[in-house]
Amino acid sequence: MQPVKMYTTAVCPYCIRAKQLLSARGVAAIEEIRIDLDAEARSTMMAVTGRRTVPQIFIGDTHVGGCDDLIALDSRGGLLPLLGAA
Repeated sequence: MQPVKMYTTAVCPYCIRAKQLLSARGVAAIEEIRIDLDAEARSTMMAVTGRRTVPQIFIGDTHVGGCDDLIALDSRGGLLPLLGAA
């Protein structure tokens, strides 16, 4: 299974929803990077993704986007193949 990395903050309902969906799809571990605790990580996230909002989700080297993007990918049937679980 591909590694999953997610930029998050402490109080983010979209981050929680994204983690729930990933867990339901068999992801046991998510590398969480808390941008509310690390200003440098926030800058890195914005430079890499071009976005300011969380979550920003990476599966392997692929930038999936935010929670809505993850849900859309799953509904198209693209999440499991990207995770390498299909």
